[in-house]
Amino acid sequence: MRARTRVGVFGLLGSGNLGNDGSLEAVLGYLRAKHPEAVVDALCGGPEAVETRYGIPATRLHWYRGEYRTASRAGAIAGKGLGKLFDAVRTAAWVRRHDVVIVPGMGVLEATLPLRPWGFPYSLFLLCASGRLMRTRVALVGVGADAIGDRPTRALVRWSARLASYRSYRDALSRDAMRAMGVNTARDEVYPDLAFALPTPPSRTPSGPPGGPVCVGVMDYHGGNDDRARAEEIHRRYLDGTTRFVRTLVEGGRPVRLLTGDACDAPVVAAILDAVDSPLVTAAEAASLADLMKETAAADTVVATRYHNLICALKAGTPTLALSYAAKSDALMARMGLEAYCHPAREVDAERLLEQFRALEKRSAELRQTLAERNAVASRQLKDQFAELTAVLFPAHALGEAP
Repeated sequence: MRARTRVGVFGLLGSGNLGNDGSLEAVLGYLRAKHPEAVVDALCGGPEAVETRYGIPATRLHWYRGEYRTASRAGAIAGKGLGKLFDAVRTAAWVRRHDVVIVPGMGVLEATLPLRPWGFPYSLFLLCASGRLMRTRVALVGVGADAIGDRPTRALVRWSARLASYRSYRDALSRDAMRAMGVNTARDEVYPDLAFALPTPPSRTPSGPPGGPVCVGVMDYHGGNDDRARAEEIHRRYLDGTTRFVRTLVEGGRPVRLLTGDACDAPVVAAILDAVDSPLVTAAEAASLADLMKETAAADTVVATRYHNLICALKAGTPTLALSYAAKSDALMARMGLEAYCHPAREVDAERLLEQFRALEKRSAELRQTLAERNAVASRQLKDQFAELTAVLFPAHALGEAP
């Protein structure tokens, strides 16, 4: 009898980001359906949440528990430094216990949001280097990538990709970015984001012209990795523009449902609720991408910032306008046939946004049909992604051998 395959999943999972957890859920669904014999555990940011929600053993990604807190005192700085050394040993030991490690989706090869090289890029490098040393296959599955200006971060990301056994990307932009950074992508494929493999809730089909609820997905947005000097200015502009847009909708009698995608977005929701102060504005308490999809499926229209808020709305088949903070959002909207409905998150102009919103709603019925067709294509492509993953990571299973 062949030994059961030991599979690890790795990433900032269970840490409050619903998009990351949605990617994990999609991969776990694939493993349970196609490889029920696999023994699965995680090395992740929030092990308690992963164990509770997904029922798999999980280990904390970092030895030092204050990893994501700013270190200003000598003790904290020393703790972080020592933690980096311990993490190298811990990661290698964890990788050695597995036949396969999967990094499920996420923007692990990009720095479109503020990111330090010694944070997650270093962790990913440890994983991929350990995989190569321990002869454990490491697969970056449906991941996001983008051009990176910071040299240390770029170097860590480039070497992580080179050391991985398998790579696929969630859009062509990501593959092109890795090629530009010196990674040989000749065998790398592009598939839709893994979240498109999740179940789709029933959608609401308006009986007349749009006039019902609008979901507005907000984000604690401060610009990208190269915008640290202007972070507060960018955030203020984003918040002011989004608040004005919500206020205008409410003044026109439209119910507005505020959505988030990460625990850090809560202050933005609170600020908008305080500024608009209307019973027509409410906040959703979504605990998963499935919850977010239900919210967006119940809306006439969605305006959203976070990447996986967009995915939830588009997968639910609801006409969507993107407050785009990175090229990945534009690429996603183009894939789904809504490239005309993108608005820059760093320069939210409430009046222009309202014009785009009205133009989107005029084409609502047409765009719902477009989204239905594009979602069917995405579903077929993700079946191909998982079939390829089986062939690469579970070759004995692909050849039909009994477990």
